[in-house]
Amino acid sequence: MVYNFKVFKKCSPNGKVTIYMGKRDFVDHITAVEPIDGIIVLDDEYMRDRRRIFGQVVCSFRYGREEDEVMGLNFQKELYLASEQIFPQPEKSGKETTKLQDRLMKKLGPNAFPFTFTINPSAPSSITLQQGKADNGEPCGVQYFVKIFAGENETDRTHRRSTVSLGIRKVQYAPTKQGQQPCTIVRKDFMLSPGELELEVTLDKQLYSHGERIGVNVCIRNNSNKVVKKIKAMIQQGVDVVLFQNGNYRNTVACLETSEGCPIQPGSSMQKVFYLQPLLSANRGRRGVALDAALKHEEASLASTTLLASPEQRDAFGIIVSYAVKIKLFLGALGGELSAELPFVMMHPKPGTKGKMIHADSQADVETFRQDTIDPGMSVDYE
Repeated sequence: MVYNFKVFKKCSPNGKVTIYMGKRDFVDHITAVEPIDGIIVLDDEYMRDRRRIFGQVVCSFRYGREEDEVMGLNFQKELYLASEQIFPQPEKSGKETTKLQDRLMKKLGPNAFPFTFTINPSAPSSITLQQGKADNGEPCGVQYFVKIFAGENETDRTHRRSTVSLGIRKVQYAPTKQGQQPCTIVRKDFMLSPGELELEVTLDKQLYSHGERIGVNVCIRNNSNKVVKKIKAMIQQGVDVVLFQNGNYRNTVACLETSEGCPIQPGSSMQKVFYLQPLLSANRGRRGVALDAALKHEEASLASTTLLASPEQRDAFGIIVSYAVKIKLFLGALGGELSAELPFVMMHPKPGTKGKMIHADSQADVETFRQDTIDPGMSVDYE
């Protein structure tokens, strides 16, 4: 039996340097990130001249619109998370090669050299902010790419023709265990009025997958002399651009407003389940909605919840996403409002691992990208 596995390939414009990678999604396990590994293949001319080849993992954070960059103003920062010399290889690197690297080196010949980078788990996840319908240029957000170039040292100015850059992603997947069932109770009393209004909100679980319908159990106990006239249920996406002190805002990604069962008179109660489904299709074209960074030919989705090892580990280079259900009761002009919020987690489940083992009789299905690369200071073009 012959096993097929997918390999991503990209060449520099001059055809002298080629990069091969077995995957472009690298999982953040909170305590560590999967090593970023692959193979480079050099032309015979570079081998003879002993040209130095360097590799880097670059995190690019665009925090402003590209069309607003005038008079030398730049709304993009780049952070080099890893950098090392790949060729000539250091004598004592101490790094073990993977089965995929061994298999590719055997197939590609003596001009193939492995590389492995490790990045800090506190590095931000790959997230982009959706542009408005009239916006042009690169979207704001965090993107990653592996950059291979020929130069004299790691800080040397790269030349476009001998540089190859391939976009990758740092992703998080849903934990395997559910947390505690979310539940909250809020109460409101009124001046010069006896009794209080009680609102209880419960979710059936804490962790949801993208596209899953969320059932919100709402229980209202009206022990006051006010009347509940309308109920509004929302799912809000919290976006915190850590670089700015006031860079946090909210997007309502699903909403339901109803007067069914209302008015709720004094001394009465009501229990009802509201079903909400946050989908990107209902939020197309809304500026500022956070999305999971999508590779080309892949369908985008709302950004997953950002999991942090501790609240203090908030990298000033990234975007933190959270979700919460908000229930709001409208009591009229004099009674005001009563609202309750309940956070939850929405993430993609970890994909299966079938077909990822590399066997001796494996065959590589190579996906080749076009040869344009990235100039210094430019953001990554996800292929």
